[in-house]
Amino acid sequence: MHGLINRAVQAFVITTYGDKRWMEIMDESGLGFTEFEAMLVYPEDQSTRMLRAVETKLERPLDEILEDVGTFLVSNPQVEALRRLLRFGGVNYVDFLHSLDDLPDRARLAVSDLHLPGLELIEQAPGQFQLLCQPGVLGYAQVMTGVLRAMADDYGALVILDITGKQDGSDVISITLVESEFSEGRAFDLGAHTL
Repeated sequence: MHGLINRAVQAFVITTYGDKRWMEIMDESGLGFTEFEAMLVYPEDQSTRMLRAVETKLERPLDEILEDVGTFLVSNPQVEALRRLLRFGGVNYVDFLHSLDDLPDRARLAVSDLHLPGLELIEQAPGQFQLLCQPGVLGYAQVMTGVLRAMADDYGALVILDITGKQDGSDVISITLVESEFSEGRAFDLGAHTL
């Protein structure tokens, strides 16, 4: 698994639970190191051992934790660059949803060796969507559910999200857009601000 993914989990745990809890998790995993390097690719078993240790030490189901990681990736100022990448997908939540098919390619433009599983959006009716998350990264659909939830808040949309099963080997996230302008979304400027 790419180090950026492992590093995102590390940042979430440290920010939410503290350095001490992260050290306990890494001790539990038995990997022999305490930090992931963002630009390395790690064997799948190392990432899996770390995630199982996260689940054990936080005493929460891994699916819930990974959804929280997805929310963290959009809402935490430490990772504003990802929010910006996602917001370039459109001016409203529906535009954003339609841009998700291109997300793995956009991610690869930013980090050439980051290979995210494919995404396919199916619009079933106005305001009713299914997002198919192809296999390849443990917990991908759960992280994407957190991302979708946080992006709805970012756009000011009210949505109902649920992982509803599998279709042709892909996890299916059902998305119901209840109201596209439910609240005022977070401010977003096209140009990045530098000091």
